Amino acid sequence: MAEKEKKGGDDKQQIIIKRVKKVAGGHHGGAWKVAYADFVTAMMAFFLLLWLLSVTTNTQKEKIAEYFSPTDPRIAQDQSGSGGILGGTTLAPQGAKTDDTVRNPNASDSEEEEKNNQKQDAALDKQDEKSFKDAAENIKQSIEAVPELKEYLPNLLIDMTPEGLRIQIIDTANKPMFETGSARPLPQTVKLISMITGVIKDLPNKISIRGHTDSASYGKDAAYTNWELSADRSNASRRVMLASGYDITKIENVQGKADREPLDIKDPASARNRRISLIILKQSLVAANKRTEENFKKPAPATPAAPEPKKHEQGVIDFP
Repeated sequence: MAEKEKKGGDDKQQIIIKRVKKVAGGHHGGAWKVAYADFVTAMMAFFLLLWLLSVTTNTQKEKIAEYFSPTDPRIAQDQSGSGGILGGTTLAPQGAKTDDTVRNPNASDSEEEEKNNQKQDAALDKQDEKSFKDAAENIKQSIEAVPELKEYLPNLLIDMTPEGLRIQIIDTANKPMFETGSARPLPQTVKLISMITGVIKDLPNKISIRGHTDSASYGKDAAYTNWELSADRSNASRRVMLASGYDITKIENVQGKADREPLDIKDPASARNRRISLIILKQSLVAANKRTEENFKKPAPATPAAPEPKKHEQGVIDFP
């Protein structure tokens, strides 16, 4: 028995104690790696976006914006998630906020109307080109056929302007068209205007009558100035045209320009600056002005009524 006890004493189990050394700020898992990877991915997407914005044109940007618009039928159907409170829509009954310039329901009609107007204007310009050329030739031939007016042919200047055919009756040093400082036309002026009226009165074009003076003034405190004189001479010419059978409805305007548009720019006091301009206006120009006036007269589109303010309830957060 003594041996057994001795052997049993040798078989006693050995106990091993392991001590773990704790270090502050040790391992916390791999969550930070996921967060860092998300950050790097977001930054890469951000810089790609900046690069795309720098290399695309304005037209391409508009097309991209139009594609991702909440109202684009390709991506924003009723069954999609774009109609929710965070889907790009407003709380107002007007619905999604869109750019009216991109999606205008009347855009196609306006473009078609503009094309038709351009075609009509081109046809009118072609018609006026021929009639203006014929009128200029007829006026010169008519004056040359009258011996008493032939000598005043140098006082007549006919040219084309962007507005139309311009016929100018010009003063010269020895052959004035009006009495000095007066709106009374001389006999030769009346005959010239009457002859011109006989040639152009059958044209469908409207006319603008404009009076011009030189830079010689009436005095500092004069009540009657070059403005009144130029306007009175224009009206005197208008009366001569009406007496010669011109249709009053074809007179577009009567203007007094004083000395603001000299014919001889180098010499503002030149007699050539005293003149009457009869401008036969292009039909396309008058039509364009009429369209502009009609657009101004159109009533402005009705402004939709603002939604009634929502009553705030206690404990409820309202999103804008």
